[in-house]
Amino acid sequence: MLHLTSWMTTLPIMVIGMVSIVLVIGVIVLAVMFLNKLTGRK
Repeated sequence: MLHLTSWMTTLPIMVIGMVSIVLVIGVIVLAVMFLNKLTGRK
């Protein structure tokens, strides 16, 4: 059974977790692209 009160308490925590995961992945992708541009073959 779905309890609305627990859903409303855990939803902001879940959103913060998802946004932080996306940000960390974005930082990793940007770092890899930057390092590839620095050390890539010419």
